[in-house]
Amino acid sequence: MLKNVLVVGTGTIGEPLIGLLSDFRDELGIRVFFHKRTPLLDERAKVNSLVKRGANLVVDQDKQDAFRNINHDPATTSGLAFDLADVIIDCTPAGNENKENIYEALNNQKYCATKNKKKTFIAQGSEKGFGLPYAFGINDSALMKNQDSYVQVVSCNTHNICSLVKTLSAGDVDKNFVSGDFTCIRRANDISQNGSFIASPQVGGHGNNMFGTHHAKDAHDLFGTLGFTPRLFSSALKINSQYMHLIRFSIALKGYAIEEDILNLLKENKHIALTHKTLTNKVFSFGRDHGYYGRIFNHTVVARDSLNVSRNYGNTIVTGFCFTPQDGNSLLSSVAATLHGVHGEEYLAKMKVFDQFLFNEI
Repeated sequence: MLKNVLVVGTGTIGEPLIGLLSDFRDELGIRVFFHKRTPLLDERAKVNSLVKRGANLVVDQDKQDAFRNINHDPATTSGLAFDLADVIIDCTPAGNENKENIYEALNNQKYCATKNKKKTFIAQGSEKGFGLPYAFGINDSALMKNQDSYVQVVSCNTHNICSLVKTLSAGDVDKNFVSGDFTCIRRANDISQNGSFIASPQVGGHGNNMFGTHHAKDAHDLFGTLGFTPRLFSSALKINSQYMHLIRFSIALKGYAIEEDILNLLKENKHIALTHKTLTNKVFSFGRDHGYYGRIFNHTVVARDSLNVSRNYGNTIVTGFCFTPQDGNSLLSSVAATLHGVHGEEYLAKMKVFDQFLFNEI
């Protein structure tokens, strides 16, 4: 029996997620709905394309005529779609607000027409505290033990940091990891966004005395779901580019390792790609030409020629640069959390269909 998945929002995260779920709806055993709040002429083509790919348009009861006036044909209204959904993925910047005002009531059997249906609610990286912090391929064991209905897919840079820490620690952060320092070099805005571009590089402050910026704190909290408490610190700056985020990392590991050992650890993780490219536009262009709808789903793309392995006080220090594939890694985690909500532990087998889009080398 097909399960109903509702995506709320059609922005930078929502739009590609709706398309991805729709394209693979038969393999995943789902029916896809998406809620759009406002009818807009400049977004008509986008909505029509998503419908053509198999998604069902959901609008508010009082907006049906307005959508029909610009040649949309809503499949149903938001009230019914929210009630019947098995999984609701919030891709708006109001996930926590919606949780308080909408989702908690929906999750209460007293208000739900389908009283025996357990719903899963998923929000994105900006919605700190929404639910279990999650990244596919990093803390799946915590997801499978999660008794709560709420999951927060962490940000793309948090995916990157956590993947580096766990991979270079050979999976055992408590045993092998000493500390990590990360500088997140963030692109100004996504190519799909109108505002927030800047004229020159802009440095950020350290709002947290222990972790620096939220990136290290978010990674620390995700590892907390596995019982790890790694020493992490991060800084951030924004540059006048729309291509990709980068991270400069310096990770201290216990014991002795040579560069070949580090490369082998990176190669063994299917979520990590290596590259000899040093320009963000070259990596971005590879994703545009060879990725799924222009996206790279790997956690990170490590610039191989930037790696430096040294020794300090009995520890191995691994330093280098890596590229964050924008929203690609968090999109895959949103799909994984969705499939866990509808298929339980079988979701890992279902996710294998996306292995074809993970690169070993870029």
